[in-house]
Amino acid sequence: MGVSTWQIMVILLVVLLLFGGKKIPELASGLGKGIKNFKDAVKEGEETDIKTTEKTDKIENQTTTANSTTKEQEKNA
Repeated sequence: MGVSTWQIMVILLVVLLLFGGKKIPELASGLGKGIKNFKDAVKEGEETDIKTTEKTDKIENQTTTANSTTKEQEKNA
């Protein structure tokens, strides 16, 4: 039960009648800009997550090192 060629043609004709020839390129352009903005936001979010993870790992390493040093000093005292 796939979509046949005739069904696609009818859908395209209805869209053309509803929006007109001038409005369709504007709609497509707006859709393209929306997709681009979404992709940029996702990429930016991933970069932020990576930076946050790196900072967290660095802080955890510093804390672990500091705790180890304190425990060694307590043992030696």
